[in-house]
Amino acid sequence: MSHFGDAFSRRRFLGASAVAWLPVAALAPGEVAGDPPPAFPPGIDLYRQAYQNWAGEIRTDDLWTCAPRTPADVVLLANWAHGQGFTLRPRGFRHGWAPLTVTAATTGADRVVLVDTTRHLTAMTVLPNAVRAQTGASMDDLLAFLEDAGLGVTNTPAPGDLTIGGVLAINGHGTSVPAVGETRPPGHTYGSLSNMIISLTAVVWEGGEYRLRTFRRDEPECAALLTHVGRAFLTEVTLRVGANRNLRCVSRVDIPASELFAPPGSGATRTFASFLDQAGRIEAIWFAFTDRPWLKTWSVAPTKPPTSRQVFTPYNYPFSDNVPKPVSDLADLLITGAWALTPTFGQLQYTTAATGLTATLSTDLWGASKNLLLYVKPTTLRETANGYAVLTSRAEVQRVVSDFAAFYEDLLRSYQRRGLFPVTGQVEIRVGGLDDPAHVDVPGARTPLLSAVRPREDHPEWDVAVWFDVLTFPTAPGAAAFYRELEQFFFTRYTGSYAATRAEWSKGWAYTDQAAWADHTVLTSTVPDTYRQGPNPSWDAALAALNAFDPHRVFSNPFLDVLLP
Repeated sequence: MSHFGDAFSRRRFLGASAVAWLPVAALAPGEVAGDPPPAFPPGIDLYRQAYQNWAGEIRTDDLWTCAPRTPADVVLLANWAHGQGFTLRPRGFRHGWAPLTVTAATTGADRVVLVDTTRHLTAMTVLPNAVRAQTGASMDDLLAFLEDAGLGVTNTPAPGDLTIGGVLAINGHGTSVPAVGETRPPGHTYGSLSNMIISLTAVVWEGGEYRLRTFRRDEPECAALLTHVGRAFLTEVTLRVGANRNLRCVSRVDIPASELFAPPGSGATRTFASFLDQAGRIEAIWFAFTDRPWLKTWSVAPTKPPTSRQVFTPYNYPFSDNVPKPVSDLADLLITGAWALTPTFGQLQYTTAATGLTATLSTDLWGASKNLLLYVKPTTLRETANGYAVLTSRAEVQRVVSDFAAFYEDLLRSYQRRGLFPVTGQVEIRVGGLDDPAHVDVPGARTPLLSAVRPREDHPEWDVAVWFDVLTFPTAPGAAAFYRELEQFFFTRYTGSYAATRAEWSKGWAYTDQAAWADHTVLTSTVPDTYRQGPNPSWDAALAALNAFDPHRVFSNPFLDVLLP
């Protein structure tokens, strides 16, 4: 992974207090340091602020940052940036990994202005079976707003400190497919949140200037903007939503990985796929060098089961959201060089989860959907992560996770034999549906061109995506090389009529032995080609549309110039 000259401090990594996630080195609005960008539009707050992403892999000097109050301000900024040779990067809560906002090489001298959408572009309005929202609103606020109106979603990312715009840019998702016998209710989707868009408003080049334009979901040009990977600026979206539902979340830590991830036909009964059939919503968290994953299943439960504890707010796993001192102390030892303690660290994380679930009465929870679907706070352990979606058929899910588990465990042990401990965190495995445009109830709705869960028309039997993430401290020796071998496994094992792999935009991919997002072949060929397969290839059409909307590349950065040229 990225190299750091100084060891990470506990505070930097663990975010163990709220202070650690306040804006870094921000000036008060109106207080400007240095010479501001030339002819900057008056009336828009402008200040200098350092940028740091979730795991600290991307950390910059103070960058010019502004806070527009209205969508019209964003148009003003776009036309200013075009005239002055600047780029604009939408900035939310910085809870991401990939260099989609700025790159690690960005400096305060670069002609770039960050656009903080979280301060003012946050308005929301309930419509019949829908919600209109500005893109700077957080998922926390959106889901609470929907809950107050009796509305909800089927799945969402686990952190709530994400902007709506950020989630849609990278087709953010949760974990959900229909349980056996479950019928999808109106207004809900098992796909990504990008699949919920009814219409969107973006800043696009038209008639010799940048303007606001609203696109309906049935317009062909809309398809490239539904998941734009940072190459566009959306100011407002209308999302299809449905009636809110109550969920039950049951955790267990007693099933051996050898049973949960057993090969199909092995005779194992408590398999990953069996729980998927029962509940439809599933996550396995498998700490490094442990043999019993933390398995979570969510199921639709209109009334409270007798054994469940009702919860009224989200984030109900305090032992994982607030890093316990024994964990932070051991993490300190790891990141200051005692990497051989990694197996002990994995065991401690497992023990913390197992005892914490019992101590906080969290093994069986019930409540309104948002209180069960949001469970990662900014104070949790700060790690980097790779990310891939494996498209396959529901019948092959067990084979997919079994193939992965066997390869991952062998790879981990092979590094251990060489005295290397590249994975300090956990594997996370979830399963979601694909983006079926019929779910949005708009006749002629288009499928997102660049969603990782865009269906393959030549494989109608592929109806699910198995999402994999492997987490570690960015400075763990051998991490990038390990991730590279894992990536090559994903792109070579899951092929043919069995499955196919796509990168998860927000996470780590395109690994060399030294760094993520750095393998030129994966960036310019392997990943694009995953959208060129089948009878309806979408990559080049998406590029053409995004370049037409922003021919001057006001909404780009050096990384996106390579990925999306």
